[in-house]
Amino acid sequence: MKLVAQEEEFQQRIAESLVKETAVTLNVRLARSLPLPYEQQPNRPRIDLVVFIINLSLELSFQSAQDSLKYLDPAYFLGKVCFVATNARNATSPPERLDALKKLAASLCCTLLFAEDQTTDGATNVSERLLTILKVSAGLVPMTTALYLSNLTMCTVPSETNEVDFD
Repeated sequence: MKLVAQEEEFQQRIAESLVKETAVTLNVRLARSLPLPYEQQPNRPRIDLVVFIINLSLELSFQSAQDSLKYLDPAYFLGKVCFVATNARNATSPPERLDALKKLAASLCCTLLFAEDQTTDGATNVSERLLTILKVSAGLVPMTTALYLSNLTMCTVPSETNEVDFD
């Protein structure tokens, strides 16, 4: 698993929570941005899931994730990329950034999770959800593929023509 984030403290807490899992041998790699090492390089590890942790109150965090996406092979978007948004409820986070992240995740058919980064439970909760996604994308769940899971968990943004007015 590769965790890509600008804020290292929350990234580290998620990584620590993930490696406490004893049922699965897990290597978590931390990075501030991509690219990944080329597949032909002998030191490149197997990467089953790439997680972008985006602090919505920081423009740099969102921009770094957007810039890093171009380094991923298109096959990764078939269930092996996930976005985790933090500070979505923070008053300093512009709502336009959340909308842009939702549209980005929907356009790439990726899972979008929300996490509370101010508490230890927030890191634990998101790591449990990420571990479930990782097990599927690594092929550890019988009869389930990453593509199938991504279809169930992908972020969708309703188009204006499909919106229903309940008033």
